[in-house]
Amino acid sequence: MPLITKAVRGTRDVLPGESHEYQYVERVALETARNFGYREIRVPVFEHTELFERGVGGTTDVVQKEMYTFFDKGGRSVTLRPEGTAGAARACMEHGLLGDALPQKVCYAFNCYRYDKPQAGRYREYTTFGVECFGAAPPAADAEVIALAAEYFSALSLTDYRIELNSIGCPACRKVYLDALRDYFTRHTGELCGTCNERLEKNPMRILDCKSPVCAEIAAKSPIVTDYLCGDCKAHFEGVQALLRAMEIPCVLNPRVVRGLDYYTRTVFEFVSELPKLEGLALGGGGRYDGLIEELGGAHTPSLGFGLGIERILMHLRELEAPIPAPEPCAIYIANRGEQALTRAAQLANELRSEGLSAQMDITGRSLKAQMKYADKLGARFTLVLGEEELQTHCARLKDMVTGAEEPVTLDDFADRFGQIWFRLAEEEMLNAE
Repeated sequence: MPLITKAVRGTRDVLPGESHEYQYVERVALETARNFGYREIRVPVFEHTELFERGVGGTTDVVQKEMYTFFDKGGRSVTLRPEGTAGAARACMEHGLLGDALPQKVCYAFNCYRYDKPQAGRYREYTTFGVECFGAAPPAADAEVIALAAEYFSALSLTDYRIELNSIGCPACRKVYLDALRDYFTRHTGELCGTCNERLEKNPMRILDCKSPVCAEIAAKSPIVTDYLCGDCKAHFEGVQALLRAMEIPCVLNPRVVRGLDYYTRTVFEFVSELPKLEGLALGGGGRYDGLIEELGGAHTPSLGFGLGIERILMHLRELEAPIPAPEPCAIYIANRGEQALTRAAQLANELRSEGLSAQMDITGRSLKAQMKYADKLGARFTLVLGEEELQTHCARLKDMVTGAEEPVTLDDFADRFGQIWFRLAEEEMLNAE
């Protein structure tokens, strides 16, 4: 019987010592997206299963093998979201956003769920930062979405990655390409794995994603999709590349990038780590999905977006030793001796918190010595000790725990006085950092 005191395999706890890292990369993500005109959207953690079957694609590994699907108490099949695009598209359709001025730009940072093999940077519950741009057809939209991700990485000081770019064409030219793939892979059916032999008729492009070394070696010599692009798709792809060059965003053309979801058309891209220990690790990717809204029952709406893995981004940042702001420190710890001092400490702490400062006090009845040890463990910058004498004189000594300096302060206007000290200190530290 599994222990109920252990997290389910493929999931992990984000403890207080690292939660500030998640908060930082998610905050920067949403701020960057906002600067490009994106607004946050929040959608349910589960949807009707059909949404992902139709949207993501029935031939994908996501739908065939990785979805958490179950029947609710009403007998309806529902699925925990394995990605963000389908849910965002459904929400925009349902609430009429696609009938407003286009493009509609939405973004999100939330958890998704896939029953995948757990490994470094890959969890069954993972956090994704995604953007979706509905109603934009020209190459400028593709270039801007890629630029958004590049700007996000720059804001994080994330370097040592490459952008791999490809076009998988429109349904018309892709049909010709799929026929060429079938002809090629049919000659190797005896060598392909069982899964790839099933994919051969349904969607031979999925064979290009196979992790089997034998299948990968065969796929490496298969026809290249960009050789089959129609004139319009070729012009679109060239337009995307020209705009990226103009913005000085370098890309590597990789005709093997096809992405793992069926809704993609034309431009697809991935962000890949180049750090020695993480070489080849995909930080995320995306592309254009011009037919998704139609597949879900809406009008033709050219669209595109991307999804980035927050856990993988954090792995990359840690490996780089990139700067991640420390959590907001405890500004002051108010130690107290006796019931009256406890009451006064509670009043002062509450006044400080109302001013936006982080203040803590003893709430466990510890001895003064134990309180000071706890303040040290908290990393409190200042301490204030209240006892009978301090209450009678309305004066106490404020100690800077870094410099050791002490100064007398009056309790009657302490919140105002300490606020001045704290914000002056913050300004000095900011100037020193510059």
